[in-house]
Amino acid sequence: MPGRDELLAKVGRELGTGDWLSIGQDTIDGFAEVTGDHQWVHVDRERAARESPYGATIAHGYLTLSLLPQLTAGIVTFDGARMVVNYGLDKVRFLSPVVVGSRVRARSVLSDVRVGDAGAVDLLVRHTIELEGSDRPALVADTIARAFY
Repeated sequence: MPGRDELLAKVGRELGTGDWLSIGQDTIDGFAEVTGDHQWVHVDRERAARESPYGATIAHGYLTLSLLPQLTAGIVTFDGARMVVNYGLDKVRFLSPVVVGSRVRARSVLSDVRVGDAGAVDLLVRHTIELEGSDRPALVADTIARAFY
């Protein structure tokens, strides 16, 4: 991404698309362990195969959201910034389940840039987490990153 003075010209443009990432049961189980969310639809393979409309376990929505830094590495960069922090989320929608074994990737668009005090710049980025083989994304999240130049 260009420096602060060039950002406004990039508003509305796609920043890029990341690489595909496969979501395995080990990742789902690890997330369940860290968060304490052991709902059967995520961790019980046999029950999910029998009772879930998806026929298998699915990733936690928050797991998919938490993968944003990994999925956007190399897409959203902050050239010339001294420091960058997560400032928040404006909107998140979980649109499709991520069935175990699925592959996801991020497509990111710079939505807005807000210049603040003390060299801070807020970058609003819409991340669409695409689900391989599906016309409907897994997730859409509007994030705010605060960069200090």
